Amino acid sequence: MPTSSRPIRVLVVDHSALVRKLVTLSLASDPEIQVVGTAKDPYAAKEQIFAVKPDVITLDIEMPRMDGLSFLSLLMKHHPLPVIIMSSLTGAGSELAADSLQRGAVEVLFKPSGSHSAFSDGTLNRKIKAAAQVNMTRLLEQVGTNPARRPAAIDPGSGGASRNKVILIGSSTGGTQALRQILPALPAGIPGICIVQHIQEGFSASLAKRLDGMCAAEVSEARDGDEVRPGRILLAPGNSHMLLRRAGKGFQAHLNNRPMVQFQRPAVDVLFKSAAAAHVGGEGLAILLTGMGVDGAEGMLELHKSGATTIAQNEATCVVHGMPKEAVRLGAVCHELPLQSIPDVITLFARASGRRARLAA
Repeated sequence: MPTSSRPIRVLVVDHSALVRKLVTLSLASDPEIQVVGTAKDPYAAKEQIFAVKPDVITLDIEMPRMDGLSFLSLLMKHHPLPVIIMSSLTGAGSELAADSLQRGAVEVLFKPSGSHSAFSDGTLNRKIKAAAQVNMTRLLEQVGTNPARRPAAIDPGSGGASRNKVILIGSSTGGTQALRQILPALPAGIPGICIVQHIQEGFSASLAKRLDGMCAAEVSEARDGDEVRPGRILLAPGNSHMLLRRAGKGFQAHLNNRPMVQFQRPAVDVLFKSAAAAHVGGEGLAILLTGMGVDGAEGMLELHKSGATTIAQNEATCVVHGMPKEAVRLGAVCHELPLQSIPDVITLFARASGRRARLAA
């Protein structure tokens, strides 16, 4: 992890000379980041890693002599470093990008194309700064853990999986790995779940598909007007905010493309604040997972004041303890919990009755 006294050192690995140039130019004006080397394939990258000692690597997937995923696996085994995958925006590219997260990549971005950088809005810079804060030991521990599925359904008649109950989850850097620990461990029939993971457009559908194959509940990329109901988990699409609104006795998810909030779209604050405005009160459970920045903290405070149960992932299990830390600082959190305890607490909330649930850690 770099110190505050020097720039973050970045190695750019891509078979395309144009992409290497575009990424380098995108980062050149940021005094907190320094491109210390480029490489056209994993073999050249290996030499550069030992020569320039990067803090963060951007890595192409499709390269000659050795593909990016194979190199990523070797890197995580022998010399773990934060890696941001650069993928083409294709169906195959999205699937390979999903594989990369399961192998230890920190983030996935789609490549710039043409003569202009797709990262002129500072997205790449922010992702690199977040990656530089990642605790690789914790990340790889989570990547290597495969929680058992809990197929037993919650009986809606017990009062647990009420349509009035809703679970809200926000996450960013390291969040895809955290979601892989939480969601497959939940029983079928869990109250409706809405998730905002900071993610690029074009990749959220692949992530939802992967999670759906691991979970007892149904996981899908949200569409405007989707019903939030027991047994259903909705993931906000990349580049779309997701809001919660009352619909009869239950809730619906609504999407829009309004301006970014906290440099994010989707933004956790948008979901959380909309839920507070929808008066979820004691029927709501909000969870803020690993991630850099402050997104979600203000929205969680509004939910906390409204009577919702609020949980922040604790520092000891966070890949980056930014967003949860800010929520704790604001006094927005009922419970700070380790990642491995969160599935049990969600299930307890589903079965509990009355106002703000009393949940054991």
